[in-house]
Amino acid sequence: MGKFKSDAEQLLKLVGGKLNISAVTHCATRMRFVLADPKVADVKAIEALKSVKGTFTQAGQFQVIIGNEVPTFYNEFVAVAGIDGVSKDEVKVAAKGNMSFIQRLLAGLAEIFTPLIPALVVGGLILGFRNVIGDIKLLENGTKTIVEVSQFWAGVHSFLWLIGEAIFHFLPVGITWSISKKMGTTQILGIILGITLVSPQLLNAYAVAGAKEIPFWDFGFAKVQMIGYQAQVIPAMLAGFLLAFLETKLRKIVPEYISMIVVPFFALVPTVLIAHTILGPIGWKIGSAISFVVYTGLTSSLKWLFAALFGFAYAPLVITGLHHMTNAIDMQLVAEFGGTNLWPMIALSNIAQGSAVLGMIYVNRKDEDEKQVSIPACISCYLGVTEPAMFGINLKYVYPFLCAMTGSALAAVVSVGSGVMANSIGVGGLPGILSIKPQFMAVFAISMLIAVVVPFILTVIISKRKAATVLAGKEAVAK
Repeated sequence: MGKFKSDAEQLLKLVGGKLNISAVTHCATRMRFVLADPKVADVKAIEALKSVKGTFTQAGQFQVIIGNEVPTFYNEFVAVAGIDGVSKDEVKVAAKGNMSFIQRLLAGLAEIFTPLIPALVVGGLILGFRNVIGDIKLLENGTKTIVEVSQFWAGVHSFLWLIGEAIFHFLPVGITWSISKKMGTTQILGIILGITLVSPQLLNAYAVAGAKEIPFWDFGFAKVQMIGYQAQVIPAMLAGFLLAFLETKLRKIVPEYISMIVVPFFALVPTVLIAHTILGPIGWKIGSAISFVVYTGLTSSLKWLFAALFGFAYAPLVITGLHHMTNAIDMQLVAEFGGTNLWPMIALSNIAQGSAVLGMIYVNRKDEDEKQVSIPACISCYLGVTEPAMFGINLKYVYPFLCAMTGSALAAVVSVGSGVMANSIGVGGLPGILSIKPQFMAVFAISMLIAVVVPFILTVIISKRKAATVLAGKEAVAK
């Protein structure tokens, strides 16, 4: 008998049986179901199973948190159920039937940026390291940087920019590729489109403001400015979706035997022209407006209020899936201002959720079954993966979730109030400090300490008061 066979059989029954499962797969820690009728699932009974650490519904999927042993659980489940599992992409497609228009829109946005996150995290770490060795005067009584003293580190500093430039300046290539991949169109055309937005023959986007003269293409009857869109998010997204739209429509009307020639040409060429004449300038203004509003909110006299609200509300945004929109805003802030003051608050929110779980570990330190769930959840949360902590512990008891939100809000106020900025997005937990600009690392460390201490203390205090109230109630009944 398999380790999870009994729980797998029970889970199959509790989700409504084989006929109620439209699709099932798994990720790193969770079983992901698309149910024909989600209301049939007995959530309370499922969460009571020994191997289940929590449940939640997101993006049209009913997700059951198992933990690191989910691959074994999944194999036993599909064997017991007598069904074939599918890929995560197929589950996402099936789940769209359970999603509203807004949910589908947000899911689409997440699917565009998710493949780019590893590169963005690496880029943020590289920029942070370059700042430490190249900008901070650490040597010779605080008069010289490491780069100024060591030829080796000067070489490292220069070499690492090769990677940093590839990630951030050429970000539009990744965006247009990701859109073509998501839309099921020709990915190499998406890559080529992205390159046309950042080609070396174009005036670099960062040099436009100080340029004495902007080069242009002269068509006789019209002139088009040769401006690049390095690091720009919105122009790349608009161009990518236009290319996907044109290619999809053309494939429906162009005969198969000439589609290889006609479709790429009439999809790519018009898109590049429209991108440089219409979509690029419009997208640039939209992106600048969004980043200006967010940056102003985070640097105005009311920045403490903005920070408190965002710090308090970010965790609930994760539950709804709305948090995915912050990736695009972060990258636009990086493009406009050379860093993001939004992302540090996200890292602090994740840390706060982990700290609330740490409080529950302390409170329930004699409960071995609870520790099997809470300890791995706390560790993963501190490393940036919040779902096991949020859904397996904090939302289960509710008050730790609120304690974490409170600690996150206080830490965000300190972070924003001190002007903390990150080079880019990074690992959304304790390692996140590596992505912070060096001059802000000390104050961000203080913010992290707040995000650790406040949720922990609040969770422990409220837990003890709840325990005391229950005990008093039992004594009153006994009398």
